[in-house]
Amino acid sequence: MDHSNYTITYFILKGISDHPALQAPIFFLILLTYLITLGGNMTIIVLIYLDLQLQTPMYFFLSNLSIMDMSFTTITLHKILLVSITGDHIISFLGCMTQMYFFIALAGDELTILTAMSYDRYVAICNPLRYPVVMNRRDCILLVIFCWVMGFLESLPYLCLISNFSCYRSNEINHYFCDIVPLMKLTCSDTSVLELYILTGGIFLAGLIPSLLTVVSYIFIIATIWRINSSLGRRKAFYTCSSHLTVVILLYVTLFCQYLRPVSKDSLNSKKLLSFFNTVAVPVLNPLIYSLKNKDVNSAMRRRLRSCKLFI
Repeated sequence: MDHSNYTITYFILKGISDHPALQAPIFFLILLTYLITLGGNMTIIVLIYLDLQLQTPMYFFLSNLSIMDMSFTTITLHKILLVSITGDHIISFLGCMTQMYFFIALAGDELTILTAMSYDRYVAICNPLRYPVVMNRRDCILLVIFCWVMGFLESLPYLCLISNFSCYRSNEINHYFCDIVPLMKLTCSDTSVLELYILTGGIFLAGLIPSLLTVVSYIFIIATIWRINSSLGRRKAFYTCSSHLTVVILLYVTLFCQYLRPVSKDSLNSKKLLSFFNTVAVPVLNPLIYSLKNKDVNSAMRRRLRSCKLFI
């Protein structure tokens, strides 16, 4: 559907692929990964809640990251699952704006909580004697609240600017959910203010500052690890932050490829594939990384399994 300029009451999501033969495999792939994401992250949350040895600041942050991952995946994938079942590609204007707002907010929340986790690792490795004082329960709760609130506040200007676009060239979105770039490609309204905010609020405030703080934390961490005399001590120190570092690299590389490449009509399909990886694969990999690479989580899981056998 492509007319000249008109107002919008609903959008049509093209989805991941137009090919009819691919609809069933896509649906089962998304459903499977979505269930794995929910199951993996719920397992981590339950383990942290039940196991006293995991009730530390690091795992408190990890449980919040798991909640963000589940919310992030649900807000982006629920519509494409409904489309695969019902064949209805229509999403209301309000539904589109709501989906876009929560997507941006939760993406910002994840970057902020990962920054908080890098600071936690910095204190644990670089200043271990003061760790219980610096990372006390009250300050950790306040830090997590700040992480949640920051993402939802930072995404409000996006919602205000995009919802006030007066006209669109088309109502067909070349994506499987409502994202900023496809909507900007459709509108015939002036996007200069939005583009300016993306550079300042999006790239600088939500992206550059958290990434710089994370990099600085790891510069101090690596410098401290390097000064440890024994190779065994260096391996143990690095192992405590290897899971977090892996997740950080994975997320930032994906976001960089997705949003910092030049936007063109030909690049929308490639951005859609990168977005699919970011919203489907990354939330699946996060709990796997923290469970496979983390001895504490593995030990807690074995303790829970043994306790369950005792009651059977």
